[in-house]
Amino acid sequence: MAQADLSVGVDMGGTTVKIAVVHGTELIYKAEPLHTPDYGTPEALTAAVGARVQELQAQYPAICAVGMGIPGFVDHDRGMADSLANVPGWYDVPIRRMLEEITGLPAAVDNDANCMAYAEWKLGAGKGLDNLVCLTLGTGVGSGIVAGGRMLRGSIGAAGELGNLSVDYKGRQGYYKNHGALESYMGHRRIQEDAFAAYQAAGTPRSMEDCAPYPLELAAKEGDAIACAIWDDLARKLSCALLSCHYILNPDAFIIGGGVAKAGDLLLTPLRQYMKEQMYAPHFERLKILPAMFSNDAGIIGAAEMALLEKDCPELHR
Repeated sequence: MAQADLSVGVDMGGTTVKIAVVHGTELIYKAEPLHTPDYGTPEALTAAVGARVQELQAQYPAICAVGMGIPGFVDHDRGMADSLANVPGWYDVPIRRMLEEITGLPAAVDNDANCMAYAEWKLGAGKGLDNLVCLTLGTGVGSGIVAGGRMLRGSIGAAGELGNLSVDYKGRQGYYKNHGALESYMGHRRIQEDAFAAYQAAGTPRSMEDCAPYPLELAAKEGDAIACAIWDDLARKLSCALLSCHYILNPDAFIIGGGVAKAGDLLLTPLRQYMKEQMYAPHFERLKILPAMFSNDAGIIGAAEMALLEKDCPELHR
């Protein structure tokens, strides 16, 4: 193992902050997670993360950089965090500078979905491709875009938010009052609520727990008509979003991960069919629709890999 390549990856969520020492795709050591709500300010949470990183530095002196993924808007070039999902009080926080001052290490900070995309691009299912779109389907819809061999972040770091892409201009109102946002249909809780309503309407009620994505996956595989229809509808809605994205970006591949995507072919097979039916044939023939290689560790791996780039090429981002 090349010790010089060790870095720390931090994956912050609304509930926990996961921290690990990383070498390539391997998590050498997973630290005890932090409980996000225990820290009332960005400064307090960053200090706790920094202290945990310092402990890891004592154990692994070859650690040379730290990267952090954050659930919200991040100005990657300036290292500023702003407007985090489910974590109040994070506005114009100079998170990269704070991490560097505490740890003494070069630091990289980005949106958590961008970290996932970076991991899949550099080391995972998208390795070797120059143009790809990565999605993580879980509590919400996170996504990151690689275009021309570079992460696409946009003017203020908000590029690639496919969860806000409309699949129905008369549809549900999204978080930002946008109609028909994909995330309004594909988030874990939304799937559960829609399945619950469908069973109720059919006169075969189920508990909310039975309507979560994994029980729905099992039910569909056993031939439950309502569960099958729900997964088919999800594939159709996702295809609408990906088709729009395809004709704007023309990627080599869509890479799909997250808890909802663990349904595998139950989602991906009809998704590919709907894409094929609605695309110019030569385009579809060259397009890959792939399952993500990494699971819950993707954000940590991507953040750690970004940190190594920051160490070696800081001029790319500052």
